[in-house]
Amino acid sequence: MDYQPVVVKTHPRPSSKSNPESRYWRQFRYPVFVKEYAPVTSVHFSPSKPHRYAVTAASRVQIYAPRTQKVTKTVSRFKDVARSGNIRADGNLLVAGDDTGLVQIFDINSRAILRTFDSHKQPVHVAKFSPLTPTQVLSCSDDTTAKIWDVPSQSCVTTFIAHTDYIRSGQASTSNPHLFLTGSYDSTARLFDSRSGQCEMVMGGGSSSGSNVPVEQVLMFPSGTVVLSAAGPILRVWDLVAGGRCVRALSNHQKTVTALAFNANASRLLTGGLDQMVKVYDISTYKTVHTMRYPAPILCLAISPDETHIAAGMTDGTLSVRRRNPKASETSGDAVLASAVLRAGTFESFLGGSLPMIGKGTVKSKAKFKPLGEVDEFRIESKRTKRLKNYDKLLKSFKYSAALDSVLRKHVPPTTTFSLIQELIHRDGLRTALAGRDDVLLEPILRLLVKHVTDPRFGELVCDVAGIVIRKSQYSTIVIVGLNVN
Repeated sequence: MDYQPVVVKTHPRPSSKSNPESRYWRQFRYPVFVKEYAPVTSVHFSPSKPHRYAVTAASRVQIYAPRTQKVTKTVSRFKDVARSGNIRADGNLLVAGDDTGLVQIFDINSRAILRTFDSHKQPVHVAKFSPLTPTQVLSCSDDTTAKIWDVPSQSCVTTFIAHTDYIRSGQASTSNPHLFLTGSYDSTARLFDSRSGQCEMVMGGGSSSGSNVPVEQVLMFPSGTVVLSAAGPILRVWDLVAGGRCVRALSNHQKTVTALAFNANASRLLTGGLDQMVKVYDISTYKTVHTMRYPAPILCLAISPDETHIAAGMTDGTLSVRRRNPKASETSGDAVLASAVLRAGTFESFLGGSLPMIGKGTVKSKAKFKPLGEVDEFRIESKRTKRLKNYDKLLKSFKYSAALDSVLRKHVPPTTTFSLIQELIHRDGLRTALAGRDDVLLEPILRLLVKHVTDPRFGELVCDVAGIVIRKSQYSTIVIVGLNVN
């Protein structure tokens, strides 16, 4: 019978990080930090593949490639600080405002200015394409007005004038092409209809909902029936069907919430704030399911449509991009296509390299594509012998004392050490491993016991070993006193 290696027992740790939700969000790692010359005020992912993203900082908008995190285009034709770089759904056009009041539309490929709207008299903090009407642009300005622009005719279609203070956030509805949501420093969020040009609903502004607290961000659910607004550290949920009634108020941030974003299917909400924290909420319960910490206060936040990147802009000019490697099941469509191509012809030529796919990059040879062989073909399977650990080799040779010494080193985790001690107990070899030790050889054992006596994972085993040590050694008391003094 072959020697069976020591099984290292794993102990579950009671922590919130062990739940599936946190495990998923902790997959967003490998952070890339890019330093800009000024605070990063806007990040926006293109809805179309390959989901390039626009980063607005200082007097320029830069377009980044998600695979390499490198700048592919830089748009710097602004006279003042640029704001709210937004990519159209087809990925070809970019719109941005600036502090002179201009709204400009650029061709991303050539970086040429296609349209310029100059009706605003103060800085424009919001400039976005309408998702349902790509030929329309929403702009919101510090002059207390929001405007709808028609791109082909280069004219203003509608002007909303109901706000009384700076408008710093806004969004076009994704369910109705005529509805537009805005948030203002007059402590209100308002829903406008472009057909009438009037405000249809007012949310906030009363004493019960935090008067005189500026609304920093607004976000509308894809269904168009619920609206979120952030004023100070408080996030509020408004029911449009009930006439704009506040149905919930959340306060999980210590400072002002400055960014709101949905994941791909709007089942999770991400909020970023000046407390350097990003909170993830389950929108079915509005409970926090995960928290991410950043090195500086957050000004903007975005998650890619394929949920592989989370980008955050901060006040110190740092752009942070966290990446997640999608699982095989998420890219099953690409895998099926590649597998079909491999089966169709000479797959041997691709085994040593990679298979190019139009618009998809490459499929590495490490992918699990198995060539089809003959039905009666015999295949010889070779087994690689597993190498034994050093303590397993010593146990196999019945060198119990040396095996115990090998797991008492500092770099060996306690789970391994106590698993070997448990194995020695099963073999009735622990007394043999402890026998004949002087004070020098007993010290690492007693140090281990003193360190983990309060650990609930090993407490019972520590007591058993300590009993044997005390009965076996006349030096144990001296060493224990010495350890306590140190």
